[in-house]
Amino acid sequence: MRNIKDIHKIIIKVGSTSLCGNNGEIDRERVLKVISQIATLKRQGYIVVLVSSGAIAAGMGSLGLQEKPTTLPQKQALAAIGQAGLMEIYEELFKIFHMKCSQILLNHDDFDDRKRLMNLNHTLNALIDYDVVPIINENDALAVEEIKFGDNDTLAALLVPVIEAELLILVSDIDGLYTANPKVHPEAKLISYVPKITKEIMSYAGDTSSKLGTGGMATKLKAARMVNDYGSHMCIVNGAKPQSILNALVDEGTWFNGHSGRNLKAKEHWIAYRTKPKGDIIVDEGCEQALVKHHVSLLPKGIVAVNGDFLIGQVVDIKNRQGDLIAKGITNYASDEIRLIKGFNTSEIEKILHYKDYDEVVHANNMVVLKEKV
Repeated sequence: MRNIKDIHKIIIKVGSTSLCGNNGEIDRERVLKVISQIATLKRQGYIVVLVSSGAIAAGMGSLGLQEKPTTLPQKQALAAIGQAGLMEIYEELFKIFHMKCSQILLNHDDFDDRKRLMNLNHTLNALIDYDVVPIINENDALAVEEIKFGDNDTLAALLVPVIEAELLILVSDIDGLYTANPKVHPEAKLISYVPKITKEIMSYAGDTSSKLGTGGMATKLKAARMVNDYGSHMCIVNGAKPQSILNALVDEGTWFNGHSGRNLKAKEHWIAYRTKPKGDIIVDEGCEQALVKHHVSLLPKGIVAVNGDFLIGQVVDIKNRQGDLIAKGITNYASDEIRLIKGFNTSEIEKILHYKDYDEVVHANNMVVLKEKV
């Protein structure tokens, strides 16, 4: 059931719990197991990119802390302490297998800005051409709430279109997706193959019980949807099991079929997932139906309100009166201009604004409808 014949590029995300011992410190033996499997994949001809957590956990271990602090400055400080030591360990252990590694630290702004995103793409491709394994982490030492990914599951999913990876492997502390939390419900069954992410599948998500990690099953399922919508596969495996990364290509963990998603193009995927919306456009019921059923362009006539301040060319959320997200798109007009023309016909735009570059507030080609047809 797992189609791997077209897989050439693999992103592996390793969580803190898979790299650290019970004392919270980085366990070199666990890191070595991960690297040895990467070495095997590379010998088999795969291109591998590693997304690694562990900086904050490494900082906790360095300071002898038992629990993760709650404030952002404390987490940033621990990341600054732990990141250098974490990369030192990686570099030392990669040399055992005659491999080279590199470090890239990212924030969400790097995906939101198209120019910076292209620079990231060029850098990663250059590293791959040099046969160097990129090790990527969120820039926790400088992150603030507005630009934080929140977990490396999301970061890894965002990277899939950047390098056009066909598979994302999430290495966690659980065997995969269960029908319920197995720690609470022993009768819960492991799901080995998910042909399509449905509301029932999403209902199986529980929260994380890890003191070190940040990504629970809910974030993993959101990551799976992002990856599948690009047409790529995702697999969740338990890092505590021997050779679990390699066995993901066979029968390990839970496999999310990438051929069941919406197969969004790179630009559509960027709009849907890799941008931070700068504001909201609220539409009436008739406009909502037209957008969802027919994916038409958004005209000023159907707009009832605008929230936030944004400029021409920025990505906005399109919502209904109840606040439900309908779509995301690139706006042709600034927020102040939309407030003036909302509710009017397209023919009246020039009279109100004294110019008209576009008939549409958001063109259908620059919009991704996220709400499913009923």
